[in-house]
Amino acid sequence: MSIPDIRKEYKLQSLNEADVTADPFSQFTAWWDDAIKSEISEVNAMTLATATATGVPSARIVLLKGFDENGFVFFTNYESQKGKEIETNPHVALVFFWKELERQVRIEGVTEKISEADSDAYYQSRPPGSRIGAWASPQSEVIENRDVIENNFAAVEKKFGKGDIPRPAYWGGYIVKPSMIEFWQGRSSRLHDRIQYVLHAEGWMIQRLAP
Repeated sequence: MSIPDIRKEYKLQSLNEADVTADPFSQFTAWWDDAIKSEISEVNAMTLATATATGVPSARIVLLKGFDENGFVFFTNYESQKGKEIETNPHVALVFFWKELERQVRIEGVTEKISEADSDAYYQSRPPGSRIGAWASPQSEVIENRDVIENNFAAVEKKFGKGDIPRPAYWGGYIVKPSMIEFWQGRSSRLHDRIQYVLHAEGWMIQRLAP
């Protein structure tokens, strides 16, 4: 099969203005619950797009670790490429794609670091290996070979032993505070349903976008 011939006809569901809630967070919760019930693999995987101060973009998959009416939370190394880009340009975009439900959610907003206490709480909930890994990896830096990471890991493991493994100061959480959230439902003939929430001074405005 040639690449142009790879296609799928979307026809599971529809999305109308009358179907959505007044605010995007409760709408996201409803779709999130559907995704959880569908037992989607790594349902919390989302694309995070960042950009440099001059607008050069980059994107990667990160994991959602919490959300509420304030925004969407993920964790990373503050000194990584994405961390450095966020420091100079806090505007980011997120994308969830739940192919089993033929759904996509796009989010645009501004990032802020969460509190150190909240970062500490999540860090301490991680498995020991993941906590050591946060110390062992100079994330996004060029390294000579795999041995660098393996040796770093062994050194950190030896240093802390079976004791407490504190959170590195350069590792923690961000919250994405959205100004736009779009809910995309796949439809036949590529005439998809797209319902967008845009934040204005008076609150969230709901709009339909052409597919």
